[in-house]
Amino acid sequence: MDIEPVDHEPRQSFPWAVLRQRWEDLTFLHWAVAPEVVAPLLPAGTRPDTFDGVSYVGLIGFRMVGLGFGRGPGVPYFGTFWETNVRLYSVDDAGRRAVVFRSLDASRLVPVLVARATLRLPYLWSSMRMDRDGDRLTYRCRRRWPGPAGTTSRMAVRVGEPIVDPTPLEHFVTARWGLHTRAYGRTLHLPNWHPRWPLHRAEVLRLDDELVAAAGLPAPVGPPVSVLYSPGVPVRFGPPVAARPRRAGPPESQ
Repeated sequence: MDIEPVDHEPRQSFPWAVLRQRWEDLTFLHWAVAPEVVAPLLPAGTRPDTFDGVSYVGLIGFRMVGLGFGRGPGVPYFGTFWETNVRLYSVDDAGRRAVVFRSLDASRLVPVLVARATLRLPYLWSSMRMDRDGDRLTYRCRRRWPGPAGTTSRMAVRVGEPIVDPTPLEHFVTARWGLHTRAYGRTLHLPNWHPRWPLHRAEVLRLDDELVAAAGLPAPVGPPVSVLYSPGVPVRFGPPVAARPRRAGPPESQ
């Protein structure tokens, strides 16, 4: 099987968009994790995507802005909210690299209900906010429903200089052009497209997180191996397609 390259600036792969949105003020934290640890958590028909034999778990906080359908405008009020997600990295038998969300905490209940009902994405309703003090950003999250209620996350970072030439690992954890999800007995691939990420170095000032462990993963030990910030990008999602059935065999590395 040929795995698609890690392309930080691909062409849009789908003819029309089913969803449009903008992601703003993103902070990406990543820790290395053994592929065999995350493999049981991925949808059928996918396997861990790896970089130099290692996979990664990401904790990402950001603001969703102007979520809307097709070519229409963003949905007022409900289309803009804060989100924090825990994600893994996957590849399917067609060689498509993607992310798998273990949890997506969002501050609006209606998008949570819609995403859970349509694509079976693990959205959860949470109280969230982000505070800015100069180059310091603090993201706060407290889960409301469906639980475990009261699960919290707080991360504070200092945003640094723009990155002119991201490392291969920084491309690997950010240049992802789709997601895999299991819905109604099928594993689906939902492609997306956006311009190349404008990335900045960032420094963790404080991290108190329960979301990663609540997502069924080992709690992170030590500081993240990668800390990045982006002011944001406009995003389009194409229609979902069924992933090909999984074939037996060991996970493949990049």
